[in-house]
Amino acid sequence: MLYLFVALKIPLVAACWLVWWAVRAVPIEDDAPPGGGGPRRRPHPRPPRPRRPRRGPHGEPAAAPPPRVRSTLARSRGQRAR
Repeated sequence: MLYLFVALKIPLVAACWLVWWAVRAVPIEDDAPPGGGGPRRRPHPRPPRPRRPRRGPHGEPAAAPPPRVRSTLARSRGQRAR
């Protein structure tokens, strides 16, 4: 039992020493100016978006909107309210 008590203290002592060493460490200062070194750029340009359909004298007129569809539930509610 005494061996286990002593052997299990070694990892605890090592962990405490590691935390103590990390707290006392001096941060490394860089020679780079503050600000991150410039604007971030995308690695590749964005792909072009698809063109909108031509309207006007050279194209077809604007498409008509689809007809409205009402559910039977909405129709029955409308008749009850009148």
